[in-house]
Amino acid sequence: MAKGVSLHIGLNAVDAHHYAGWAGELAACEADAASMEAIARGVGYATRTLLTDAATRVSVGEAISEASRTLVAGDIFLVSYAGHGGQVPDVGGEEPDAADETWCLYDGQMIDDELYQFWKSFAAGVRVLVFSDSCHSGTVTRAARGALPLVATAKELLSFGIKTPRYRFMPPAVAANTYRANKDFYDRLGKSVPSESGEPEAAVRLVSGCQDDQTSADGPFNGLFTGTLLKVWNEGAFEGDYARFHTEIVKLMPSCQRPNHFVIGQPAPEFDRQKPFAIMGLAHGQGEVSAAKPSQEV
Repeated sequence: MAKGVSLHIGLNAVDAHHYAGWAGELAACEADAASMEAIARGVGYATRTLLTDAATRVSVGEAISEASRTLVAGDIFLVSYAGHGGQVPDVGGEEPDAADETWCLYDGQMIDDELYQFWKSFAAGVRVLVFSDSCHSGTVTRAARGALPLVATAKELLSFGIKTPRYRFMPPAVAANTYRANKDFYDRLGKSVPSESGEPEAAVRLVSGCQDDQTSADGPFNGLFTGTLLKVWNEGAFEGDYARFHTEIVKLMPSCQRPNHFVIGQPAPEFDRQKPFAIMGLAHGQGEVSAAKPSQEV
């Protein structure tokens, strides 16, 4: 029988000692983690949640590694991240704009190359489902092309009940100062992670909060993306596959923040056709919906 394991990460702040005096305070990321955990628990996942100061580089890495060691073909690993997105210089030389994207964990950033290696550690036939409600999250593994002007997006967000927007990205000056203060650490990390040669043997599906060149808005309770996802999911009443799930979320989002749906790794047509979050494969008679191909960067 297929098994589902999930990890939910939410940071309303980071350790200012590491981030050059910046605490990166947000309001809704812990609530996002709790909301995603509730969905997972409700459909039968074994869940784990890491909030703010518990969401360290070591704890997140260990949780993903444990899942990769225990899950086998037919199983599914769900990970949701709500927090800041950042960048550090790419010392490995594989990024076209010389920058690695990051998740801003409490005590330090986790670079996209590290995440890619985690996905490659999962066995063939495992499904990996990633939700990233952070800025510049269109593909997670590709460098950002620069944020839209925040003033321009703020006016549009008023119609979504967000009067004073906060955005889930590390300001460029903070990113530069953080790198300078921890240069040896990030340079050693970048050089120690293998290049992105080869794709994961697992099927890895990303549903992100925005495109690579956009910012994700925080909110009074949930982030804009996670809150919209919850509306579409409708406590499990949603019927459709991942492509339709993404499409319905996009319909309710402002043009300044357009979620992405992206798949890497081995083709998995059954995974494409399943209802979101389904644990059992189609061979078991669960999660089957109308067939559709997942969208790619739309």
